Amino acid sequence: MKPYRYLIPCLLALLMAPVLATAQTDYFGSIDTVYVEIENINDLNWSVTVSYTNDQPVVGLSVPLRLGAGENRIVGDSAVYTGGRVEHFAYKGFRADTAVQCVTMGMVANLGPTRHKLDPGSGRLVTFFVSSLDDKPITSLTVDTTTTHPENSLMTVADRIQPTEHGLDTIVGERIKELQIVPAFVVRNSGK
Repeated sequence: MKPYRYLIPCLLALLMAPVLATAQTDYFGSIDTVYVEIENINDLNWSVTVSYTNDQPVVGLSVPLRLGAGENRIVGDSAVYTGGRVEHFAYKGFRADTAVQCVTMGMVANLGPTRHKLDPGSGRLVTFFVSSLDDKPITSLTVDTTTTHPENSLMTVADRIQPTEHGLDTIVGERIKELQIVPAFVVRNSGK
């Protein structure tokens, strides 16, 4: 009976070895969060502030948002990156689509030999402005995440650079990081 007592644990260890050897490592820590704050400026104009919280360096972001104001046709007409956390990025894009009432914002840290990145932290990325196309008052505004053409969805690219013993940096690989939207759907009335 003694040989069987050691045989079962040895077989379990042998069978579990490949599973333990291929265990995944979480490189990113906690889930990043994109949040939106909307504010009424006047009857025809609203502002939308997009903020972001991250715990790892980031080198690229894509933030597509759908806008709605009921029957009123609206447009995201301009964006201000000045004073935001991505002000130093090489590319800061803003594209408004009036047909489907959405905006797509893309931010890329480096387009050349620079080493820009978004350091860990929290705060405003961009503020964009929404206007009425028909000169009708905007009584309520909704902002929600969406996917815009061609497959622009909410995502971020994390910077994964590790120093080596030679003093040079080795790129381990850029990975797409999961984002959480808080809140995912925002509605605000003008209070009138």
